[in-house]
Amino acid sequence: MSSIESGKQTFEPRIIAFFCNWCTYTAADLAGTARMSYAPNVRVVRIMCSGRLDPQFILSALREGADGVLIGGCHPGDCHYQEGNYKALRRFTLLKRFLRSMGIEDERIRLEWIAASEGDKVQRVINEMTETVRALGPLHLEAMSMERIEDVIPSELKAETVAASGGHHE
Repeated sequence: MSSIESGKQTFEPRIIAFFCNWCTYTAADLAGTARMSYAPNVRVVRIMCSGRLDPQFILSALREGADGVLIGGCHPGDCHYQEGNYKALRRFTLLKRFLRSMGIEDERIRLEWIAASEGDKVQRVINEMTETVRALGPLHLEAMSMERIEDVIPSELKAETVAASGGHHE
Protein backbone atom coordinates (compact mmCIF):
# COMPACT_ATOMS: atom_id res chain seq x y z
CA MET A 1 0.00 0.00 0.00
CA SER A 2 1.48 3.36 -0.97
CA SER A 3 1.67 6.24 1.49
CA ILE A 4 -1.02 8.12 -0.45
CA GLU A 5 -3.38 5.13 -0.43
CA SER A 6 -2.99 4.75 3.32
CA GLY A 7 -4.03 8.37 3.84
CA LYS A 8 -0.57 9.52 4.91
CA GLN A 9 1.51 11.76 2.73
CA THR A 10 5.21 11.55 3.33
CA PHE A 11 7.24 14.69 3.06
CA GLU A 12 9.98 14.62 0.45
CA PRO A 13 12.44 17.44 1.09
CA ARG A 14 13.88 19.59 -1.68
CA ILE A 15 17.57 20.23 -1.15
CA ILE A 16 19.79 22.47 -3.25
CA ALA A 17 23.46 21.53 -3.28
CA PHE A 18 26.13 24.01 -4.30
CA PHE A 19 29.19 21.92 -5.18
CA CYS A 20 32.69 23.17 -5.90
CA ASN A 21 33.72 22.28 -9.46
CA TRP A 22 37.12 20.93 -8.50
CA CYS A 23 36.32 18.60 -5.61
CA THR A 24 32.74 17.93 -4.55
CA TYR A 25 31.18 18.11 -7.99
CA THR A 26 33.82 15.69 -9.27
CA ALA A 27 33.09 13.41 -6.30
CA ALA A 28 29.37 13.52 -7.15
CA ASP A 29 30.27 12.59 -10.72
CA LEU A 30 32.39 9.72 -9.37
CA ALA A 31 29.46 8.54 -7.26
CA GLY A 32 27.28 8.58 -10.37
CA THR A 33 29.71 6.68 -12.57
CA ALA A 34 30.27 4.14 -9.77
CA ARG A 35 26.46 3.68 -9.66
CA MET A 36 26.25 4.58 -5.99
CA SER A 37 22.64 5.26 -5.15
CA TYR A 38 21.59 8.16 -2.98
CA ALA A 39 18.41 10.08 -2.21
CA PRO A 40 16.99 11.81 -5.31
CA ASN A 41 16.00 14.90 -3.29
CA VAL A 42 19.11 16.92 -4.12
CA ARG A 43 19.55 19.23 -7.10
CA VAL A 44 23.19 20.07 -7.68
CA VAL A 45 24.40 23.47 -8.80
CA ARG A 46 28.04 23.48 -9.91
CA ILE A 47 30.01 26.51 -8.79
CA MET A 48 33.67 27.20 -9.42
CA CYS A 49 34.57 27.49 -5.73
CA SER A 50 32.68 27.26 -2.44
CA GLY A 51 34.34 30.58 -1.57
CA ARG A 52 32.48 32.27 -4.42
CA LEU A 53 29.05 31.22 -3.16
CA ASP A 54 27.09 34.36 -2.37
CA PRO A 55 24.99 33.89 0.80
CA GLN A 56 22.08 35.45 -1.07
CA PHE A 57 22.02 32.38 -3.35
CA ILE A 58 21.37 30.27 -0.26
CA LEU A 59 18.67 32.63 0.96
CA SER A 60 17.09 32.64 -2.50
CA ALA A 61 17.11 28.85 -2.63
CA LEU A 62 15.35 28.67 0.73
CA ARG A 63 12.89 31.37 -0.25
CA GLU A 64 12.17 29.67 -3.59
CA GLY A 65 11.09 26.48 -1.86
CA ALA A 66 14.20 24.53 -0.88
CA ASP A 67 13.92 22.86 2.50
CA GLY A 68 17.67 22.62 2.91
CA VAL A 69 20.96 23.70 1.34
CA LEU A 70 24.11 21.61 1.13
CA ILE A 71 27.44 23.25 0.33
CA GLY A 72 30.38 21.14 -0.76
CA GLY A 73 33.95 22.35 -1.10
CA CYS A 74 37.52 21.14 -1.13
CA HIS A 75 39.18 20.08 2.10
CA PRO A 76 41.02 22.93 3.83
CA GLY A 77 44.42 23.30 2.22
CA ASP A 78 43.27 21.69 -1.05
CA CYS A 79 41.38 24.66 -2.52
CA HIS A 80 42.12 25.23 -6.19
CA TYR A 81 42.06 28.97 -5.43
CA GLN A 82 44.17 28.67 -2.25
CA GLU A 83 41.71 29.97 0.37
CA GLY A 84 38.20 29.82 -1.07
CA ASN A 85 37.05 27.17 1.38
CA TYR A 86 38.18 29.32 4.30
CA LYS A 87 36.04 32.15 2.94
CA ALA A 88 33.16 29.71 2.57
CA LEU A 89 33.55 28.61 6.19
CA ARG A 90 33.53 32.22 7.45
CA ARG A 91 30.40 33.07 5.48
CA PHE A 92 28.73 29.79 6.45
CA THR A 93 29.27 30.55 10.13
CA LEU A 94 27.74 34.02 9.79
CA LEU A 95 24.86 32.75 7.67
CA LYS A 96 24.02 30.02 10.16
CA ARG A 97 23.85 32.59 12.95
CA PHE A 98 21.59 34.78 10.79
CA LEU A 99 19.28 31.88 9.87
CA ARG A 100 19.11 30.84 13.52
CA SER A 101 17.94 34.38 14.40
CA MET A 102 15.17 33.95 11.82
CA GLY A 103 14.08 30.73 13.51
CA ILE A 104 15.50 28.41 10.85
CA GLU A 105 17.05 25.23 12.20
CA ASP A 106 20.85 24.85 11.88
CA GLU A 107 20.43 21.44 10.27
CA ARG A 108 18.83 22.95 7.16
CA ILE A 109 22.18 24.14 5.87
CA ARG A 110 25.31 22.04 5.88
CA LEU A 111 28.88 22.60 4.76
CA GLU A 112 31.02 19.58 3.92
CA TRP A 113 34.56 19.20 2.66
CA ILE A 114 34.54 16.43 0.05
CA ALA A 115 37.55 15.58 -2.14
CA ALA A 116 37.18 14.45 -5.75
CA SER A 117 37.98 10.87 -4.74
CA GLU A 118 35.24 10.69 -2.08
CA GLY A 119 32.18 9.61 -4.05
CA ASP A 120 31.11 7.48 -1.11
CA LYS A 121 31.12 10.56 1.11
CA VAL A 122 28.83 12.40 -1.32
CA GLN A 123 26.44 9.45 -1.10
CA ARG A 124 26.57 9.36 2.72
CA VAL A 125 26.20 13.15 3.18
CA ILE A 126 23.26 13.42 0.76
CA ASN A 127 21.45 10.52 2.42
CA GLU A 128 22.09 11.92 5.90
CA MET A 129 20.97 15.41 4.97
CA THR A 130 17.82 14.14 3.26
CA GLU A 131 16.85 12.18 6.38
CA THR A 132 17.64 15.12 8.65
CA VAL A 133 15.57 17.60 6.62
CA ARG A 134 12.78 15.06 6.22
CA ALA A 135 12.60 14.79 10.01
CA LEU A 136 12.48 18.61 10.31
CA GLY A 137 9.60 18.92 7.84
CA PRO A 138 8.91 21.61 5.24
CA LEU A 139 10.49 25.05 5.68
CA HIS A 140 7.84 27.43 4.23
CA LEU A 141 10.08 30.49 3.94
CA GLU A 142 8.35 31.61 0.72
CA ALA A 143 6.14 34.06 2.61
CA MET A 144 9.05 36.41 3.31
CA SER A 145 9.95 38.71 0.43
CA MET A 146 13.57 38.90 -0.75
CA GLU A 147 13.59 42.63 0.10
CA ARG A 148 12.56 41.79 3.66
CA ILE A 149 15.28 39.15 3.88
CA GLU A 150 17.89 41.61 2.57
CA ASP A 151 16.76 44.13 5.19
CA VAL A 152 17.48 41.74 8.03
CA ILE A 153 20.84 40.40 6.78
CA PRO A 154 23.45 41.39 9.37
CA SER A 155 26.00 43.96 8.21
CA GLU A 156 28.94 41.62 8.90
CA LEU A 157 27.49 39.06 6.46
CA LYS A 158 26.93 41.78 3.85
CA ALA A 159 30.52 42.97 4.36
CA GLU A 160 31.83 39.41 3.95
CA THR A 161 29.87 39.10 0.69
CA VAL A 162 31.24 42.41 -0.61
CA ALA A 163 34.78 41.38 0.31
CA ALA A 164 34.40 38.06 -1.49
CA SER A 165 33.17 39.77 -4.66
CA GLY A 166 36.16 42.08 -4.74
CA GLY A 167 34.16 45.03 -3.43
CA HIS A 168 31.76 45.09 -6.36
CA HIS A 169 28.65 43.91 -4.60
CA GLU A 170 25.40 45.51 -5.68
